[in-house]
Amino acid sequence: MHESLRDAVRTSYWLEDASRPAPLPPLIGAAEADLVVVGGGYTGLWTALLARERFPDRSVTLLEAGQCGDQASGRNGGFASASLTHGFANGLERWPAELEVLDRLGAENLREIGATIERLGIDCDWRMSGELAVATQPHQVEELHELAATLSRHGVEHDVLDAAAARARVDSPTYLGALALPDETALVEPARLAWGLRAACLDAGVVVHEGSRATSLERDGAGGAGVRVTTDAGWVRAGRVALGTNAFPSLLRRLRLMTVPVYDYVLMSEPLSDAQLASIGWAGREGIGDSANLFHYYRLTRDNRILWGGYDAVYHYGSRISPVLESQGRTHGLLAEQFFETFPQLAGLRFTHRWAGVIDTCTRFSAFFGTAYAGTVAYALGYTGLGVAATRFGAQVMLDLLSGESTERTSLEMVRSKPLPFPPEPFRYAGIKAMTASLEASDRHEGRRNLFLRSMDRLGFGFDS
Repeated sequence: MHESLRDAVRTSYWLEDASRPAPLPPLIGAAEADLVVVGGGYTGLWTALLARERFPDRSVTLLEAGQCGDQASGRNGGFASASLTHGFANGLERWPAELEVLDRLGAENLREIGATIERLGIDCDWRMSGELAVATQPHQVEELHELAATLSRHGVEHDVLDAAAARARVDSPTYLGALALPDETALVEPARLAWGLRAACLDAGVVVHEGSRATSLERDGAGGAGVRVTTDAGWVRAGRVALGTNAFPSLLRRLRLMTVPVYDYVLMSEPLSDAQLASIGWAGREGIGDSANLFHYYRLTRDNRILWGGYDAVYHYGSRISPVLESQGRTHGLLAEQFFETFPQLAGLRFTHRWAGVIDTCTRFSAFFGTAYAGTVAYALGYTGLGVAATRFGAQVMLDLLSGESTERTSLEMVRSKPLPFPPEPFRYAGIKAMTASLEASDRHEGRRNLFLRSMDRLGFGFDS
């Protein structure tokens, strides 16, 4: 165990907050609603809130297995990206003809999240901070320059920084250059955002049941026009259902191979002293991500802690999800070592919290959408680690689909298409392990992609967090 982790508690810093709301009672017995939302993370909360705003005469019930915001929505780094496509490069590769529209919709979505937070008075330290993509290897500098040229051709605002300019922003001896993207990212306290959306849902008349794990979905009513969602202690009959369970097993079996759950690991430091903060600069308080395949993301909090996460995205055989997996393995120790390689001037700093969260990833890295049960059930999932903002867009798509509306969103090829599925076990586990080993090797060998990675690239089959 790394010395800096000796006293770190094994829980999300964001969830260990005095403003955490008390749990709401579970569903017991039978109920009815016009819309049932399954899942109380960002996807479900945005869907429920926007449904009440768009259709104020329709009743909405939200079912959450635990407490709203307890899973990925309360454990992530708090990077709200404008991108709906898991970055500009991925969008350009997969949907070049509509990327301009996707980028515009993503920017609008991010602005509307900020406006909603301000309108509702949610105290979650929302900041339009921008982001730095930093290069720590020579080949990454070349890749950032290539990306910058592409961004210039498409009119995306950015600044290319050499090593000195990058270190003038944030001083790490590992930085060889950076790409500054001032309009692409906001930072937020993620659990507080979830809790604020939960409070807004309640104020808007949404019925929220926590401790209510949905166990099945079936047709109900005359001619099968309705849908019944059953929980451990009751059931709800609804006209429409929106599924927002993301990494957790879907109530639709057809989706079980479309995503895999992976664990993302995070550290939170103690607050930096004024001298420690001065030693690294960071006056712009940007979110930062490095440019490796196995990348790190990091940011400052409002009390000047450093959140440091990423590197490994760990998949467990059989798509296993369990709290015991959140503190097992090597990753927290590796993250601590890599932190002090990045900021050696912070030697002696200690971490107060270490945790993990399970996220869903799909082979195209960005969310996908669809319907079932003759259009009465909609789903959105596959955000692959960039769902803090994109989940609001996903909520709107589901509401469009459930209402039968033809909108700019539903006409997008990104919305109408699906990613390739993952293979069943044991091939899934073997393939993911081969992919992660190949990505790690690529980072060690100047970004060169081996035959396996090149083959997967040609198939459009990826693995990322």
